[in-house]
Amino acid sequence: MIKKWKSSLVLMCFIWTIFGIFTFWHVGYQYIGKSYFQSENFQHEIDNFTAELGPLVLNVPNAADFKDEIEITQSEIEDHRNYYGTLGQQIDNIKQQYGQRIQEAVDANAAELQIKLETERDNKIKDITANFENDEHVRKKIRAEKEALIDKYIKSVQAEAKSFGKNYDYWSYELTNIETGKIYRAGDVSESSAYKIKYSERNPLYAGNISNNLRDIFYSTEAYVDVDNFYETAEYMGVLTISKKAVQSLGVMQDYNRFHRNQYTFFFVWLTSIVTAIFAWRGRKVVLQTVTNMKEKEILTKVKFDFQVILVLITGFMYLFTSQIVFESIEYTYDYNYQYNYVRSILDSAFKIAVLFVIGSAFFVQLIWLYTRVDTLKKLEENMKSSYLWSLGDSMTDLFINRSIALHSLVMLAAAFFGGGSLVASMLRGGGFPVLVLAMCMFVGIPALVVFLSRMGYLNRIMKDTKNMAEGRLNRDVKVKGKSPLAGHAENLNHLREGVRTSMHEQAKSERLKTELITNVSHDLRTPLTSIITYTDLLKKPTITDEERQQYIQILDKKSERLKVLIEDLFEVSKMASGNIELHRSRVDLTQLIQQAVGEHKEDLTQSSLDLRMTMPHDPIYAYVDGQKWWRLIDNLIVNVLKYALEGTRVYVTLKRTADGDAEFTVKNVAKYEISEDAEELFERFKRADASRHTEGSGLGLAIAQSIVDLHGARMSIDVDGDLFKVIVRIPAV
Repeated sequence: MIKKWKSSLVLMCFIWTIFGIFTFWHVGYQYIGKSYFQSENFQHEIDNFTAELGPLVLNVPNAADFKDEIEITQSEIEDHRNYYGTLGQQIDNIKQQYGQRIQEAVDANAAELQIKLETERDNKIKDITANFENDEHVRKKIRAEKEALIDKYIKSVQAEAKSFGKNYDYWSYELTNIETGKIYRAGDVSESSAYKIKYSERNPLYAGNISNNLRDIFYSTEAYVDVDNFYETAEYMGVLTISKKAVQSLGVMQDYNRFHRNQYTFFFVWLTSIVTAIFAWRGRKVVLQTVTNMKEKEILTKVKFDFQVILVLITGFMYLFTSQIVFESIEYTYDYNYQYNYVRSILDSAFKIAVLFVIGSAFFVQLIWLYTRVDTLKKLEENMKSSYLWSLGDSMTDLFINRSIALHSLVMLAAAFFGGGSLVASMLRGGGFPVLVLAMCMFVGIPALVVFLSRMGYLNRIMKDTKNMAEGRLNRDVKVKGKSPLAGHAENLNHLREGVRTSMHEQAKSERLKTELITNVSHDLRTPLTSIITYTDLLKKPTITDEERQQYIQILDKKSERLKVLIEDLFEVSKMASGNIELHRSRVDLTQLIQQAVGEHKEDLTQSSLDLRMTMPHDPIYAYVDGQKWWRLIDNLIVNVLKYALEGTRVYVTLKRTADGDAEFTVKNVAKYEISEDAEELFERFKRADASRHTEGSGLGLAIAQSIVDLHGARMSIDVDGDLFKVIVRIPAV
């Protein structure tokens, strides 16, 4: 508890320090090392006093002198003449003004009024006609208007001079016109002064003859007096003073006391800010630790980063605004004392300071929480990526993945905003429903709405079909409508549906082949193993003859060799399938390699009653292959022929160079067993054309051959036409 109170006190000291800096930045230059007479307010007062002293006291203008300076230009005459239109327009206007009134007088038999109105009308028409016929007539009228303005200004100066003397009665002066030698005095400049200004011939007081406060009198819509023609300045030397006695007058005393009260108050604020700054600096660690461990922190950590930043900015703005209110409350408390009770004024300021502490505490606590949330670059990056603005940026980026959709979206939004904005603007103007807005709604807004609704309906249809696909119903195509991006998406979904169906088919096939693989492996391994176990048991019998024992041992040797071949083939195909095998490529003559590999099996082919027909090119065909592995490939294909080719048929072995520059090796034979339609399955491990598995072999020959081809980056395919079985291997030739 004590720790929390200490941290709260340190935080308030920090807030008060910041407030002291805030006030010093605002008004420090006004109160540090200055007296009231050096303040900005007093300097403004001097400027206003000296500016009005000339035209109201020292250089009071003379109406006759101003009138002598009046100038009337031809442009002014033309403007005055045509102010209400042409001659014909003005005459028609006068006739319309008096026509109805004269008619009413005639209807009422008021002959005297009728004559009076007609006379006024005729005189005005005569005057207007004279305006267009005689420039001097217009000039006299303009002069009379300008002289009236001058007279009005002179009267205003006389009235202003009286109030000027009362408002500035605490000023004393003794000024001498340098040119005329005339002396002007007010008050007693010999009294002890609180403030004094001296003017000399080298640094005189320049006093004009036109009051800035009364200049507007010369500006009229009908008559305009150019003040610059009248403006003159005179130079004065002498003294302007405010005596110490005069300072006690209400006009000076109020501002004087306000300045010194504010000066003392802000000095107190700044001195206490220095003290609280020291205390805040010493207790900063306690505040950071206490604020960091507050349970309320967990609430804000659950919100998005940018939302917390906005909260900090709002609280910061409120803190700044409250600081301004407290500052003004302190600075202008003196003014309020004349309207409110002094104690009430103090309580009001104290309440505002308390609010400042509350809002300031909320701001700095949130600021510390925000800092602890992003105190490392990694945390900052993580929080920014999880923010709303980042998500919005991603969404905008995603929008432009397909520019067509982005363009359509922007056009739709623009049409909606334009149509709605035009409609609202037309309603607010109160001018009905303009034809232009109606036309825009018909030709832009309504078509855009129809297209939008149509696209949304099509999108809903696509979403429904996508849901059906997700639920496993793949028998129905998504409807492709038009050439829009949505149609392209529908077409992609159809491709995806076909891919899923194919994948499901391949998965079912894979499961079936996996089951067959396990069955075949079990069968092929169990057969020799069973024979080994059986004949081993027979050898244990003491009653068998030596001849039988030798016969059993031969059988065991044969079955063991069979089991060894199975295991080695399985190990080798596994290594090849996993890619865990190293190739030693070299430039090999495929023609020679095939002739040697096939030549080793000529005797076996002859014993199997197979007629070998080889077709080899005259020139060598080279390829970069692993000679040992490629020999195994050829050997496996010939062994496959020996096992499954029909006796008494021909076997064709061909090597040629294709038009594409590949070396093509082909083995063709007539199968003794019926081959399934899916001949590619023969590449699977333990798969045989002999489904009853009566033939010798591991069922891995073609699987090993396929692995060798894959390792070399070559291609191998099987073609079955009835009982004709053909294997084709292609590899780039050198």
